[in-house]
Amino acid sequence: MPQSLDAAGAVPAPSPAAAILRTLFRRNEIALLISLIVVIAFFAAASDTFFTVRNLTNVLGQSALAMTAGIGVAIVFISGEVDVSIGSLVAAVAIPLIVIMNHTESLALGIAGALALGLVVGMVNGYLAAYLGINSLIVTLGTLFILRGGVYLYTGQTAIPDDAMLESFFQIGNGRLFGIPYPALIAVFLLFVFAYLMRHRPFGRQIYAVGGNPEVARLAGYNVKRVKFVCFIISALLATVAGIMLASRLGSAVHVAGLGFEFQVVAAVVLGGVSLSGGVGSLFGMALGVLTLSFLSNGLGMLNLATEWQLVITGGIIIAAVAFDEFKRSRL
Repeated sequence: MPQSLDAAGAVPAPSPAAAILRTLFRRNEIALLISLIVVIAFFAAASDTFFTVRNLTNVLGQSALAMTAGIGVAIVFISGEVDVSIGSLVAAVAIPLIVIMNHTESLALGIAGALALGLVVGMVNGYLAAYLGINSLIVTLGTLFILRGGVYLYTGQTAIPDDAMLESFFQIGNGRLFGIPYPALIAVFLLFVFAYLMRHRPFGRQIYAVGGNPEVARLAGYNVKRVKFVCFIISALLATVAGIMLASRLGSAVHVAGLGFEFQVVAAVVLGGVSLSGGVGSLFGMALGVLTLSFLSNGLGMLNLATEWQLVITGGIIIAAVAFDEFKRSRL
């Protein structure tokens, strides 16, 4: 039997890779990509040592921590909630990681201990915010202080060294493959995995729906509380991964690790076009925001600009990004 015109003229569905590339080059991502290129071009012209393989790969390695944690924070923001506890969590998870490795000389057990702590923190944040209805900013701000205080109490405000000195642990934060730092490779892998989840799997679509309009999502049959609960767990576990990479780089559990890290990540997420109101944003935009801020900070440092002015410039960029987000929403 001859095929119908509809069947004969059917257009094959695009592959996930092609769809991800289309997502990358949407309007917001194009603007961010252009901004990143302008930043790199400016500092390449202003400093002889900026546009070198060594410096570029170093920046990629340094930005990997913010990108990894930023994936989780962006997902929480898209769901309509907030998570600012990640800075203290990065420091806290290093304690069971280092302590367990020192006692057992097992990297697997150390990582399991760190992930267990991250899982508990994510579950507590998610339960209080999603199921008890406590404002997520207040919940995660409280968690930030509790974890930081706990780290100070346990460590006595002194670093806990990595006495096991496992080569496998050292390589996590310091190893390279073809010159590219392992943390950067880990971050890019996680970015593509979660970008695919957010755009091409039912749970990702549920997150956008819940963040866009929780009541409509509930009427559509989505379990709004469960979706938000899982988002907090994802955020905590990804912050844990960032904490493991940082502990490997430092070679110890440091009580001041991650101080201000949450602001760096939130700034990148907002700059990347993730709406504070929920339901809008992409992980690729977040990644471009991380890279833009990382190269900007690196370039300003190479120009010997005072740290105070670097903070002022970064703060101005954050305010401009939020203002632009509000302008876009008001025009819709």
